[in-house]
Amino acid sequence: MTDSPPATPGSAPARVRPAVGRRVRRRRQELAQTLAQIAEATGLNIGYLSQIENEKASPSLESLAALAEALDVPLAWFFLDMASAPRVVRAADRRQWKGPGKGVVSQVDGGIPRELAILEVTSKPGTSTGLHAHPGDEHHVLISGKLRFTQGEHVMEAGPGDYVLLDGTLPHDVETLGDEPARVLIVTLRGGRSELQLPSG
Repeated sequence: MTDSPPATPGSAPARVRPAVGRRVRRRRQELAQTLAQIAEATGLNIGYLSQIENEKASPSLESLAALAEALDVPLAWFFLDMASAPRVVRAADRRQWKGPGKGVVSQVDGGIPRELAILEVTSKPGTSTGLHAHPGDEHHVLISGKLRFTQGEHVMEAGPGDYVLLDGTLPHDVETLGDEPARVLIVTLRGGRSELQLPSG
């Protein structure tokens, strides 16, 4: 582990300027449009458009909006080069732990999403989670087996392919029915009990 160089007092971190010029030029050429035609459509000066395409000028948001309309693309299209690359969590790399009712919880998302938790839970026949509650909604997609959901006076059973939405703030219990384990994909808010007893560390 190496030490980072000390920051200069009052200095701001260097920021990378979005390079939209090449995307503007490529799209303009795909549409077989000249700079003069784009200038007429946007109301922008030809010289300014040339500077944008050659990365010598940074267009304002207003200018980008005009270019997006003229080039028939969404505004976000100009920033695709800055988007994060897709991230993959391999099944073999998932964290696993014991959840409510002796079920096995597998962290499908690897802890990457900031707002959601995506979990796969496997539960044994005849077991139940016991009444519990947590913040936010809880979305269930049953992969295999059979489950019984109980929330107050409401009781419902679900089989493979069924989707069940629960208001997680209200106490609920989930029981595994039949002779085979149940596997269910759960999507809920990240944090607290919503992650079904996510282990620390």
